Amino acid sequence: MAKPTSAFRCTECGWSTVKWVGRCAECQQWGTVVDAAEQTGILRSLQAVVPTAARAARPISEVDVEDSAAHRPSGIGEFDRVLGGGIVAGAAILLSGEPGVGKSTLLLEVAARVAATGRRVLYVSAEESTAQVRLRAGRTGALHDELYLAAETDLATILGQVDQVSPELLIVDSVQTVSSSLSDGLPGQPSQVREVASTLIRVAKERQLPVLLVGHVTKDGSIAGPRLLEHLVDVVCQFEGDRQTALRFVRALKNRFGPTDEVGCFEMTGDGIAEVPDPSGLFLSRSRNAVSGTCVTVALEGRRALPVEVQALVVSTKAPQPRRVVNGVDPSRVAMIIAVLERRAGLRQLGEHDVYVSTVGGVRLAEPGADLAIAVAIASAMRDRAVPHELAAFGEISLAGEVRPVTSAKQRGSEARRLGYSTILDVEAGSVRAAVEQAMMASASSRERELDAAF
Repeated sequence: MAKPTSAFRCTECGWSTVKWVGRCAECQQWGTVVDAAEQTGILRSLQAVVPTAARAARPISEVDVEDSAAHRPSGIGEFDRVLGGGIVAGAAILLSGEPGVGKSTLLLEVAARVAATGRRVLYVSAEESTAQVRLRAGRTGALHDELYLAAETDLATILGQVDQVSPELLIVDSVQTVSSSLSDGLPGQPSQVREVASTLIRVAKERQLPVLLVGHVTKDGSIAGPRLLEHLVDVVCQFEGDRQTALRFVRALKNRFGPTDEVGCFEMTGDGIAEVPDPSGLFLSRSRNAVSGTCVTVALEGRRALPVEVQALVVSTKAPQPRRVVNGVDPSRVAMIIAVLERRAGLRQLGEHDVYVSTVGGVRLAEPGADLAIAVAIASAMRDRAVPHELAAFGEISLAGEVRPVTSAKQRGSEARRLGYSTILDVEAGSVRAAVEQAMMASASSRERELDAAF
């Protein structure tokens, strides 16, 4: 019997199969398996084309970058901070985030601010009708004559709108809901996303037209569609935030025109989204009296140092397995810190207590620089002795009980002193036992000063 020939193959890795499948079994890519009879890749008979004078190669020193590298502010300082100073002509910017986090609200505000400067903006909504976007714009005050609105899902029609409106900024919400007739499959499939994104980026480069694309995310938080989408664009921004809190962060994961360690802070309000230039007081409690189980750390979000209050509660229990409940911090690091406190700091009764650790304001601390503040807060709650308001702590704790240095320690210390924290616990404490004892001594001194002031 003759062996069946391969009728289909993957354009990404070359894997072949006798029947068509939607997903390659070798490289796990969707929409890449095509008929083997179709010619894909580079043809051997390809003829060389003489470039025009405008496209001819020239010395790198003679390339003009004044127009293409100039950042034009969008009118929102926190968004410009993340982009490196503003929007660059011809740039393709991808903004991703969870559903309902505020991506469309932020871009509508950006469109209104840019239109207010006299530059024409085309906002293409592929998910909402023009009436829905108009209602939201009226609620947030984003109405302007230079802001044009269209509800389209066809790529060819969007290009026709660009030709007719001639905008200086194009916003497409979202790239996963736009489809092209030149590619098979439903909107959102890898082949469609690849075709739509590459076409819009080509138009952006040819016309020096900045394009803002909204991208959906999957269950694990990654951008939906092929990974090629992130390679094609110039800037990838991630919009983060918890629905239960009003705070939002915009991070730059990729930026060809600026740094990738900047973070923009925003707050969702009833009137839309508002930037927060100085979020120092968002993550601190409003209690005037010192309470046991609290300690302030200085976290680093991008290049920005933010004071964050860590709260701990220790309650005795008779359960065979004490509870360890955390919110806003890494559970594994809290478990490690509790073990170090028991073994290295002399708090041997922690194994008989429930421990609850949380942050104020809904912020999440993922860096090890918050270890020392968590340890001081747990020790304060265990001994029921309040840490004074003017004390801040930051440092990484090792399993040996040592306090290790953290990145940008000088910047953290300067920010803490600027905000009035006169006592700082850091790597100079040496060990977690010494840091805890120093915090308890500061607590006793603060208590004596309060008593002296009372009398």
